[in-house]
Amino acid sequence: MPNTSRKRKDSPAQGNDTGGPKKPRVSRQKKGKKAVSPEAAPVWPEYFNELYKVFKALNTVLAFCSSRKNFAITFPVVRSSVEALLHAPLELEKVAELEALLPEVVKFAYTPRTELRIHSDQHIGAGRRERSPDYAAFQTAGASNLRVNDVDGDEHVLVLDFLDNSRGKKNAGTGLAYALPPALTPAATKKLVERRNERFVEAVNELLSATPVDEDPVNLLKAAARDHIPVHPGHGHSRIIASQDTKGKHRAVPEPDSRPAIEEVIEEIERQDWYMEQITHRRISDAKRGQTATLDPPLSEAISQALRDSRKITSLYTHQVAAIHALRQGKNVIVSTSTASGKSVIYQVPLLQFLETDPQSTAIFIYPTKALAQDQRAALEQLLFACPGLEHIKVSTYDGDTPQDLRAGIRESASVIFTNFDMIHASILPHEDTWRRFLKNLKIVAVDELHYYHGIFGSHVAQVVRRLRRVCAAVGNRRARFVSCSATITKPGEHMKNIFGIDDIVEVTEDGAPSGRKDFLVWNPPLKDPMDPTLGRLSSMTEATKLMRFLMARGVRVILFCKIRKSCELAMKTLRQELTADGRLDILERVMSYRGGYSQEDRRKIEREAFSGNLLGIVATNALELGVDIGVLDAVIMLGFPIGGLASFRQQAGRAGRRARDALAVFVADALPVDQHFVNYPEELFERATNDLIVDLDSKVILEAHLQCAAHEMPLMDEDEAYFGPLMKEICETRLLKDTEGWYHTNPKYLPYPSRHVSIRGVEEEKYSVVDITRVGKPGGSATILEEVELSRALFEIYEGAVFIHQGLTFLVQEVSHDTKMAKLVRSDVNWITEPRDFTNVDAMQTYRIREIKDSPHRAFYGRVELLTVVYGYFKIRNKAIIDAVDLDTPPWQRETTGMWLDVPKSALEIMRASGMNPAEAIHSAQHAFLNRFALAVDLRTECKVPEKEYKATASQRKRPARLIFYEPSGKTGGVAVKAFDHVNDILRDAHDRVESCECEEGCSECVDSPSCKEGNVVASKAGALIVLKALLGRPIDVDLLQHEPSDTVDVYDTVVEATSVRAAEGVEVESA
Repeated sequence: MPNTSRKRKDSPAQGNDTGGPKKPRVSRQKKGKKAVSPEAAPVWPEYFNELYKVFKALNTVLAFCSSRKNFAITFPVVRSSVEALLHAPLELEKVAELEALLPEVVKFAYTPRTELRIHSDQHIGAGRRERSPDYAAFQTAGASNLRVNDVDGDEHVLVLDFLDNSRGKKNAGTGLAYALPPALTPAATKKLVERRNERFVEAVNELLSATPVDEDPVNLLKAAARDHIPVHPGHGHSRIIASQDTKGKHRAVPEPDSRPAIEEVIEEIERQDWYMEQITHRRISDAKRGQTATLDPPLSEAISQALRDSRKITSLYTHQVAAIHALRQGKNVIVSTSTASGKSVIYQVPLLQFLETDPQSTAIFIYPTKALAQDQRAALEQLLFACPGLEHIKVSTYDGDTPQDLRAGIRESASVIFTNFDMIHASILPHEDTWRRFLKNLKIVAVDELHYYHGIFGSHVAQVVRRLRRVCAAVGNRRARFVSCSATITKPGEHMKNIFGIDDIVEVTEDGAPSGRKDFLVWNPPLKDPMDPTLGRLSSMTEATKLMRFLMARGVRVILFCKIRKSCELAMKTLRQELTADGRLDILERVMSYRGGYSQEDRRKIEREAFSGNLLGIVATNALELGVDIGVLDAVIMLGFPIGGLASFRQQAGRAGRRARDALAVFVADALPVDQHFVNYPEELFERATNDLIVDLDSKVILEAHLQCAAHEMPLMDEDEAYFGPLMKEICETRLLKDTEGWYHTNPKYLPYPSRHVSIRGVEEEKYSVVDITRVGKPGGSATILEEVELSRALFEIYEGAVFIHQGLTFLVQEVSHDTKMAKLVRSDVNWITEPRDFTNVDAMQTYRIREIKDSPHRAFYGRVELLTVVYGYFKIRNKAIIDAVDLDTPPWQRETTGMWLDVPKSALEIMRASGMNPAEAIHSAQHAFLNRFALAVDLRTECKVPEKEYKATASQRKRPARLIFYEPSGKTGGVAVKAFDHVNDILRDAHDRVESCECEEGCSECVDSPSCKEGNVVASKAGALIVLKALLGRPIDVDLLQHEPSDTVDVYDTVVEATSVRAAEGVEVESA
């Protein structure tokens, strides 16, 4: 029998961003909508009584359709049935009037015929499950003589449906984020019909009550209905002619300089029919005038001319002058100011000064992404070309995409290279003998976006910089100056010191740049039906793309940030469908998606389009979160709270208004707990301090890796402690080879190239080539590589039968070869997506170390961890409903790593079960609480609890041990898990104290929620987490905690069993706390 366990309030099923909360914290009625009491109901004109008859007939027919799974509700099918009930023709205008009256309920629009299909034309894969019948094959017989273009050559179908999510009896035991469409019982069908009829009556009463005395409500409704008459996508121009009021004035997209002010755009949004008080918070940042200063001595005439001609710069801001002055004095500089404050000038101007004085001078400009390097290289080349005497200076990109045959020429003749730390680590320093000309003359090393480098990656970078400084000194160059730029962060000087290992640093944080007015909006998707909150909220994806289309149509250039690659492509697919349906191909051709994984050719093409200002909209992951200049960018939409937390949120929000014009930033909240926390406490988005950026300089694992590399570049000696710190000597004595003269050399097992054994971003995964074979065999056709997909993603995205989305276009995976790492795809306009059916087990396999927990009888463990992932099938999903399920037989994916774990005491499990608490919720929240208090948590993972499994209505066969487990991502060896193990006592106490003192009710990102939780923090219990933490620390459990859970309960099966001990390696002893 199941336990009566408590499921977190407001928890949607994972993956369901439309998910309505079970008990919404806030229920808002639509603006202007007020239920009219029966006593105050106005008298209806006869026209509305006749319209009511039409509505009731439609309601009856559509309710019947709703009771049949996957019934394709095309207008010809519905029309014939309704006309039989009315004994009269059903006119399009009447249906359009109903949609105008009930826009939240009635859908009346052309839809690609493919949207109604369940299967593709290609027979792909051979799943064991029998294929479901296809419900798209409905004929159009029986309609009246009023013909409609229901289907034409490009297969668009006119669909009429109600969107109020009829709720039948759910299929027991699905336990899924996506559910099969419910089958309605006769009683439920009758109730559905009655509820819809009541909504019609309410809507008419509202219209009549709101109509001024001198207006005719019938004429108002007819006028509004004109915009709701569907226009076939193939005849898009007719809509442009037909819509000349609200929509008509914006049909031609304004040029950037003539777009409306953001304030006007927001006011217009609030007047739209679809606006239902989504804006829950608005903050305005007023425009700020720039503050300039004068350099003493001034810049040369040539440099001043170059700034004037290439950038239209005639004066410098105060922060630019302060930084350039410090560099002139031989200091190192970090500039931490707002986005688009002209930080690049700070290192470009001194470079020009060095080149004027000494034409042999060289510089290294380092960027975290190739897109950013591409952007900045173009800007520097323009500046040099405009500077008399420096036109010949050669600037080169030196990254992984640079052809081998060009690299020697770059080493010999380039004055400036645009590169990244990966190339310095693996290509420049190991071959320092071929770079000596360049390194001897190196005057400036500029590192942009310094805040990007933290955690394990930042810790590797810190050692790479120390190796670079050491090699420069060895070739006689101790004059190189280091300058870095960063978004606004706490303690910028300290962070630069940690990364560069230098002391003589000048901090510049006073921002002298001007900025335009900026509006920040928090946007919470509205209730699907304000009169029925149980239906939940509209999809955040739908809201974000609708808002993006609205802005682009008004000439507002937008970037939409998505948290993950799949969301990015789904958003692009949605925009493609909606803009096509609107007949706005002129906008669609100016929208592109940008994310990791695209080929070099595609990336460069998108970057060129963006930089030239041709694009109206970009859908991106955080690949464009950094400071790439993508032209006149007026607005940012963030779809969900970023995984990178507040720092990412502010970085993304700062991407708009890069030209000191007015700008807009919109946070569109998901239904997930972290997002809803910021909806309820929006001031934290702007006022809460971000966490300090952590660089681990004491990691022996990372330090040894780079000492092996440094010794290969040139043997180490004791004096090199000045670069590598006090731990160097011990590691050199034990892990490197010492010769008779006292020099340390690389251990032979890492030769000939030790840098190849050290991946500063983690071990690079194998990749699958995704190949489009649609045109193979056709005249002039050939296979095209769309992109490369890492193994860890390929498993979940390119199984046979999967829908793969690229630039918003859908492809079907026809064949996958695991031997050649290739997936063959064909283009297919399906309108479903696929979701893998999978599970991942994270299991402790062998114990290497055991540590006491202070004042507790319990222990912490460190050792070998095995990860096992199995994809056993997939669902076809349309509109959050499963339309088919397919089985797969794929090999499991096993990998090993290291981790630490804490077993939940049996007594705590018994207490939770006795009180009806869910142990899975408690363990999941306790894991997040632990990671939230660990400085290097960004490089640790945990086993997040999946709501589909934990809240399944039938017993799960996968029982998991009652264990908090943390592991390093496969392939990343930075010693992070052992660091957490060594500090387990402090972390546990901090986690306990934070959870106990946090004033939130159900958990927030300060205590038990994590923005990076891949399951959305749905399976969560703050009180349960506190019980687990108290038990581990050996503290008494307050019985009052057991009464803090919410009162709403659902029956779920227990998925957690007591943890058993893990085999220990020979000779392991318990270490004291």
